[in-house]
Amino acid sequence: MDGETSWINHCIDDMARGINEFDSFLELSDEGNKEASTLSVDLILPDDLLERILAYLPIASIFRAGCVCRRWHEIVSSRRFLWNFSNVLSQKPWYFMFTSSDEPIGYAYDPILRKWYGIELPCIETSNWFIASSYGLVCFMDNDSRSELYVCNPISKSWKKLEEPPGLKFSDYSALSLSVDRVSHRYTVSIVKSKQVTGNFFQWELSIHIYDSDTMMWVTSWKEVLTGWRAGDESIICDGVLYFLIYATGGGAPENRHGLISFNLSSRSSHALLIKSFIPVPCALTCGRLMNLKEKLVMVGGIGKQDRPDIIKGIGIWVLNGKEWQEVARMPHKFFQGFGEFDDVFASSGTDDLIYIQSYGAPSLLVYDMNLKQWRWSHKCPVTKRFPLQLFTGFCFEPRLEIAP
Repeated sequence: MDGETSWINHCIDDMARGINEFDSFLELSDEGNKEASTLSVDLILPDDLLERILAYLPIASIFRAGCVCRRWHEIVSSRRFLWNFSNVLSQKPWYFMFTSSDEPIGYAYDPILRKWYGIELPCIETSNWFIASSYGLVCFMDNDSRSELYVCNPISKSWKKLEEPPGLKFSDYSALSLSVDRVSHRYTVSIVKSKQVTGNFFQWELSIHIYDSDTMMWVTSWKEVLTGWRAGDESIICDGVLYFLIYATGGGAPENRHGLISFNLSSRSSHALLIKSFIPVPCALTCGRLMNLKEKLVMVGGIGKQDRPDIIKGIGIWVLNGKEWQEVARMPHKFFQGFGEFDDVFASSGTDDLIYIQSYGAPSLLVYDMNLKQWRWSHKCPVTKRFPLQLFTGFCFEPRLEIAP
């Protein structure tokens, strides 16, 4: 068995070297197909063994392999291969970086091969749409009317338009989140809506709307009026619980400008007020970004100065244990300087073991590995600034082939 494993590994390396000569799985040529088809292993391997070898290749190489010849295309397109591929090797999450504030164009970063790929996203029209992702699927919602809502697989390009959420276009703030069941592929979309009560600056009507892919219907799960607080645009679902950040609308101590609210999606009939689930943030924050890492709630936050909480002095990472925040990392000063120490807000998202942090002012991307406790810069994104005030943003997603909305 060890001899077979060694031989398979040799075949994988051989095939990967040939297939990975292409820079992008969207930029293939006939010459490249001929070159890849000369791989000698193709002539001696039966379909089942070739399928096993192909399943170990990085996802970008799978696309290239499908363009080598008809036989390989049929293998990588088969339902059995997609199932085997999803169970053989865990893919690291990618990061898609928008390179224009007006158009949804950009590049996706593969942390395994440390390469950028030019891919075109389906459905989304501008880069300022609301975006949420989970287990290979990404949800897009337009930022203006909130009436355009899609769930798609950005790798396979399969997509579905969802029914318009009830009354969402009249909200002042909205927070979008998505959760996909890894076994059944059933997914839940949640939207936290916040609207100011007419004539009262300190009161905000908060409502939670839930979409179930099985019933294909929206349900308004909760309504409550908050005094002195409003919801914003940050929410996430972890282990069946919806979390979202709330923001103070009045005075008070600087460290109390942000808070966290939780809502158990499986016990929607509870009559307890949402504000009773309030969890204070660990320190004064300039901004906070929520993410789900292996069903643990993680927050990346800009740490404000003691006397000037609106001025950033560092960036920290915390994990929520019960109702207590545990700091797991703080960005080293050498990275903080290179990242942009004068930007009090930034983009950040992550899943699995990786957290991506990006400055809005430049296409630099910093990666933190929660498992290795290691910071590193990504390879330079192949984009140049076209305008002095050009903004960059992005989102993290899991590249998967087998899942569709």
